This record gives sequence, structure tokens and C-alpha cells, in this order.
Amino acid sequence: MKVLIDTNIILDIFNMRQPHLDSSVAALTLCEEKKIGSIIASQTTDIFYLLCRDGKTNREAKKILTGLADNFSIQSIIAADVENALASEMPDYEDALLAICAKRHKMDYIITRNEKDFKFSPVPALSPEKFLERFFAS
Repeated sequence: MKVLIDTNIILDIFNMRQPHLDSSVAALTLCEEKKIGSIIASQTTDIFYLLCRDGKTNREAKKILTGLADNFSIQSIIAADVENALASEMPDYEDALLAICAKRHKMDYIITRNEKDFKFSPVPALSPEKFLERFFAS
């Protein structure tokens, strides 16, 4: 199994966002332990910016990104991914780019709190809770 982790799951953890923290920690920890989690390269800039905007220092944000890079695969983006995301029926460009990259990298699921935003995704999106249920059911 291979999964792409949406930015909102990562921010839940490092910004201690309730009521999502426990399920996001559980899903991310499982992905880390089983070596099945990935993020897309473009997420690193988004995560860095959002962490700093939400009060982390540059040093703290870099430390978080280093930890993510050490524990999760960072997948590439190519020009065709950008073109396909722009042409996608998905209204949010960042979500479309994640979905297109997830497909090209043969991900089984996208873990997100915003499942409805991935309605037109070629890769199924699951909440952290649904992902954990599915993982332990298999």
C-alpha cells in the first residue's frame, strides 16, 4: 500500500489542531512505521509557509520538513502533472495537483480531512479515521 498525505494532516499535527490531532497523529504514525507514506515536492513549500505563518520560526519549520523528508518519500512533479491538474475537473488547483501526482506515482489513497474536495480525484481520498479502518481491515 502507498498513500499520499495531504498538507492538512501534517498541519493538524504540528499546529496541534483539535479535534483532528489524534486521528491525524495515528494515521501519520502508521504511515511512518510501515514506510507507506509520501508527500509531493510542492507540499514542502506550502508546509514551510503555513508553519511560519502560524508562528513557527524558519529554523523550526526546516526541522519539521527535515523530519518529514527523513520519514516519508517525497515524490516529484513534472510539467505534465501541472498541465493535467489545470485541466482537471477538481476546483482547487493544489488538490488537483496532489491527485494527479498521486495517480502518476501509483498511490492507493490520499489521506485528507477534505474528502469532498477530492470528489473528482483519480485516487480515492480517505479521512484519517477511514484510512485506519481500511488499513486494519485488510
